[in-house]
Amino acid sequence: MNNYETLFICRQDISTQQVDTLTDKFQEIITADNGKIGRRENWGLRTLAYRIKKNRKGHIVLINYTGNHTAVKEMERLMGLSEDVIRFMTTCTAELETDESVGVKTSSYKN
Repeated sequence: MNNYETLFICRQDISTQQVDTLTDKFQEIITADNGKIGRRENWGLRTLAYRIKKNRKGHIVLINYTGNHTAVKEMERLMGLSEDVIRFMTTCTAELETDESVGVKTSSYKN
């Protein structure tokens, strides 16, 4: 099992509850394949640096976890099929992060 970090951006016109539901669905994929969630952060609705699929703002979510590559592939496949997810990126990390991320700690990222 490897350590991963996935950040995804959802459309601006969906509610926070819908973002949480999507995040729960992606989290279930990881945990169903014996993965472990280290950190889950919802950064809220943020202004993007440039438009993505005609969206100027987006709900940003960060998940750090340990899991198999098959669970990561399935999660990314579902993110690509979802109309609510406009961009996502998964990276492999050296260790499982559990502390707050810089996006939450830094005052310039706060709403």
